[in-house]
Amino acid sequence: MNAPQRLFAFPGGLRLPEHKDAATRAPSRACPLPPRLVLPLSQHAGQAARPEVAPGERVVRGQRIARAEGLGAHLHAPAAGVVVAIEDHPVPHASGLPAPCIVIDVDPAAGEAALLPALPDWPAIEPAALRARIEDAGIVGLGGAAFPTAGKLGRPIDLLVLNGAECEPWIACDEMLLRERAPAVRDGGRILARIVGASRIVLAIEDRMHGALAAAREALAGADDIAVVAVPTIYPEGGERQLIRVLTGAEVPSGGLPADLGVLCHNVGTAAAVADAVLRGLPLVERYVSVTGAGVADPVTLRAAIGTPIEWLVAQAGGYRADAERLVMGGPMMGRALPTDAVPLVKAANCVLVLTAAELRDDAPELPCIRCGECVRVCPARLLPQQLHWHLRAGDFDEVEAHALRDCIECGLCAHVCPSHIPLVEWYRWGKTELRVRAEDRRRSDLARERFEARKARLEREDAERAARLAARRASAPAATAGDADDPVAAALARAEAKKRGAATEDADGA
Repeated sequence: MNAPQRLFAFPGGLRLPEHKDAATRAPSRACPLPPRLVLPLSQHAGQAARPEVAPGERVVRGQRIARAEGLGAHLHAPAAGVVVAIEDHPVPHASGLPAPCIVIDVDPAAGEAALLPALPDWPAIEPAALRARIEDAGIVGLGGAAFPTAGKLGRPIDLLVLNGAECEPWIACDEMLLRERAPAVRDGGRILARIVGASRIVLAIEDRMHGALAAAREALAGADDIAVVAVPTIYPEGGERQLIRVLTGAEVPSGGLPADLGVLCHNVGTAAAVADAVLRGLPLVERYVSVTGAGVADPVTLRAAIGTPIEWLVAQAGGYRADAERLVMGGPMMGRALPTDAVPLVKAANCVLVLTAAELRDDAPELPCIRCGECVRVCPARLLPQQLHWHLRAGDFDEVEAHALRDCIECGLCAHVCPSHIPLVEWYRWGKTELRVRAEDRRRSDLARERFEARKARLEREDAERAARLAARRASAPAATAGDADDPVAAALARAEAKKRGAATEDADGA
């Protein structure tokens, strides 16, 4: 298979200092299991999973401990142990609120596991069965969005893109995965292509990731079904819309999906997890995670169990340095600051970043917008960030929608280049929440109106039917005399007599 002859540029973007050497200078390490795992029931897009275990119950590695309902992902035990609680616990969520979690005390001596049956003959298996295996394994997108993977495999696709364009500073888990497990990424890509019927597969890797490119090309030596493409290193090229633009020249329409273009994009970590689920029967119970930043003593990329407390991960990286200032889950551009290191590692977490004061932006006061246009220049979604900010401050949500706030990918570039230190992304996140609330209010209002109109129509129909029955009875009754017409008592007696005659006739017919 030939690589694409031409690469395209996406609008905006910025070249940022990388800082990736810290987490890639040595091979990844298997993180020892902590004494206790904390597994949030909601660590994916969609509904929270429902527990299938109870406190006091013993579980084994790979056992399903919570079941997804609707759009969601199953949850499995990363290690054998005993469920000690199902309770609210701090989690890495934007709300900052505790959420229900299954807490497991790990038994390090237990070696039992409950794996799914391996499917080495997967090319002969129906796509629906392979999709069901991915759902059974609880796999979600490991690039950060955590959308249930099986939910993206329901439409026929022409081009499958395996996303190895890990463009945000400091994060290096995908690079280490490609260096060490390129064959798993290859196999997972082929399985995904089998499910969606893709005729082309492209493995996109940033051109600065020399070790990852070499490993991928070695794993695909002699193969012509997957093209390895080196793409320019520019942030936020790892976004699926930006990467699709670079590879194909096409743009995903506003409000649309890549599938509308016949394209499907999956992170390389997701592909490796698919290979593990199909070929090894292993559910998603661990992931690569970079524990890095100038605030840790020994940055490293770990292979860690889902549910491992962040404080345990930091300890494996040598612990905090004295000048550690801020703890972030994710990268410096799109990550979220954590209030505590007691929160657990979740499926979507690709990096634990500890920054010092030197890496933080100066805490300068917010100033009025000077209309410099820098935010417009770097926006990869072709938005007008300053106009969005203006309308959000004014509470003009009709204009906010007209300026396509929902197309914002929250990459953080507008705030990064703003000389007035306006927290633009925070405004946009708030605005998106308000739009969702307003949309839900409209939905409920429309539903209430539909119920009212349906009730009104039903009552009118019942009134019409009642009137028709009354008219029919009157038409079948004997004609009243002129005097009776003015006498309601006489009319009632006449109707009763007619009814009595009708009953007598029915009795005679029955005899």
